[in-house]
Formats: sequence, C-alpha cells, structure tokens
Amino acid sequence: MRKENVNILVVEDDVDISNLLSRVLGREGYTVRCAYSGSEAKLCLEHYDFHMVLLDLMLPGLTGEALLAEIRKTKTMPVMVISAKPGQDTKIEALKLGADDFVTKPFDVNEVAARVEAQLRRYMVFSDSREKEDILRYKALILNRNTMEVQANDKQIALTAREFAILELLMSHPNRVFTKANLFREAWQEEYFGDDNTINVHISNLRSKISKADTDNEYIRTVWGIGFKLADQN
Repeated sequence: MRKENVNILVVEDDVDISNLLSRVLGREGYTVRCAYSGSEAKLCLEHYDFHMVLLDLMLPGLTGEALLAEIRKTKTMPVMVISAKPGQDTKIEALKLGADDFVTKPFDVNEVAARVEAQLRRYMVFSDSREKEDILRYKALILNRNTMEVQANDKQIALTAREFAILELLMSHPNRVFTKANLFREAWQEEYFGDDNTINVHISNLRSKISKADTDNEYIRTVWGIGFKLADQN
C-alpha cells in the first residue's frame, strides 16, 4: 500500500506536539488526522478508517487508557502510545490494554517515524489479502491469516496486531520453542534488548484472551529458562 493511502490518527491535546507529529508523518507521505481529546478521537474512529493510532494518555474527556480499551474491543490496527507519564508500571499497563509500542516524551521525531514505519510494515503483512485461504488450526483455535481473525469454540478472540503475530508464529511452528529474543525479532522485526516485560505482557494477554474462549485447554506453555511454545496436544 502506498504511504499516501495510509491513514494515521494522532491523538494529542498539546497543539505544538500534535502539529509536530502531523508535520513529520506528513513529510513521510502518510495521511494524518488529528484529535485533541479522547472523545473527539472516539468519534473519528467511529466515522473514519485508520491504519494506525498515535495516542497520548493524559487527555481531556475520555482518557488515553479508556480510549485504548475501547479501540481494542473491535480494532486490530497498531496503537503507539506516546506519553510523558512516568514509570515502568505505566508502560506495562498500556501494553496490557493492547498498545503495540510505547514512546516516552520527550521523543526523537526520527525514532517515532521509524517506529511508525516498522509497525505499519508488520501490520500490512498480516492485513494483505491473499488469493489462497490460509488457516491454521490448533486444538479449538482457528487462525485466519487472510482476515486476521482468531476464534475458539465459535467465539471470536479480539487480538492486537502484535498478539496476532505472536500467536501466528507459535501456531506455525507448534513444536518449536521460541526464546524471548526469537519472538521479539520475528514479531517486532526489531533487535531484542532484554525487555522481558514487553514479551511477558503480550504472552499474558494472549493467554487471558484465549482462556475466555476455551477454558478447557492450555495453549501457550512456558519453557522455563528458555521461552515459550504451544502446549502439547492432548
């Protein structure tokens, strides 16, 4: 997809930062729309299609955390949180809510642009329609690569693009043990710098979402000291 056909929503109440992000992303060739509150962003998401969201957390009206939770009820596009909120707990909570990336203010605009491109590249790979249907099955899980849909026991499981990428990797290689570095490099397409919390949060989210659809089976097993793999078939 050409960059000018990629729509990005910037949700930021600071006009100067919003204008900066809009200018940088526009220079990269993307189509950018700005929202200055959580409530305005929610309306934009209801009326327009976006391929990615850049989201501040401290917003007037609907908070960034609340908006992120709303987005993840129905949408899988990448969400990059850009926030001045301090602390590792803030980052972990954002990841748990479904954020795909977290950038701390003040930020480097070139780094943000590179991260946006990496997120979109991964998302477009999974969103690309294919002529041949490509479905993976494991126990009660059914993963459709064409539609990016996952279900178990006829229940839809709403995953983020990152969660989908991790599950697709595990289901594609059911006997392989993935180290955290393996998962990070293949799902993030970036080098791994020992950020265990990021991997752990996404695995925890996956387990929680799958267990709500299928309480009878274990799907992701921890191989202590090594990483993760699909649980053995019963």
